[in-house]
Amino acid sequence: MIQQLLAIATEAAYAAGKVILEVYGSDTFDTQQKADESPVTAADKAAHAVITYYLTPTNIPILSEEATHPDYSIRTQWEYFWLVDPLDGTKEFISKNGEFTVNIALIHKNKPIAGVVYAPVLGDLYYGSEETGVYKNNHLITPLEKRRSLQELLDSSNITIIASRSHLSAETKDFIAQFSNVRLTSMGSSLKFMLLLEGKADLYPRLFPTMEWDTAAAHAILNAANRGIYHTNVKDELTYNKANLANPYFLSY
Repeated sequence: MIQQLLAIATEAAYAAGKVILEVYGSDTFDTQQKADESPVTAADKAAHAVITYYLTPTNIPILSEEATHPDYSIRTQWEYFWLVDPLDGTKEFISKNGEFTVNIALIHKNKPIAGVVYAPVLGDLYYGSEETGVYKNNHLITPLEKRRSLQELLDSSNITIIASRSHLSAETKDFIAQFSNVRLTSMGSSLKFMLLLEGKADLYPRLFPTMEWDTAAAHAILNAANRGIYHTNVKDELTYNKANLANPYFLSY
């Protein structure tokens, strides 16, 4: 079941990437502000429509950033659902740096169990689950070694920390200051999580607001590769389909 659903989600991500690139390659595109003051473009909306077209035949409910969100009383009845960000990294899209993604996650009982992260400009497709393993561009990625504890990272003489280019908060700066000999790296959208997956970074602290659709697809992929996304108490992983769809601050490693 998971393998078949991942195949459908992968097709959906590719198709969404195609329409995103059509808008991306145009000379101009309209940008609007949503109620939360985040930007949205024609590419976000077109990608949402394409993904919905591909996922609807699965008969699994879809929760997308770019659609009306069903009431929590309805969502609590969902055992499975798709959690979608049709275009993660709209600011990167607008600035044309190529670091944006399509994120599609399958959630089961509030846990992400399969995910697809596709970067159309870079041509990189990440997908996987604990059942299927994790792949980049159809090549199997070997699971990472057992993750180090936060204390081990603190004691390390050399680590790489991911810092958001757009949202480097004061809390994040203070957190990073605890570590010695830190190398900072940056990437847009959910590609930050893929730096962890590929062993190019050790820790991603996110002490700035995010939403469930920003993390779910990458979270599923990381879980299948011996990594996770944790509350700042580093005891519990993030859960999904909450009454409030905002994530708490988190550490990913």
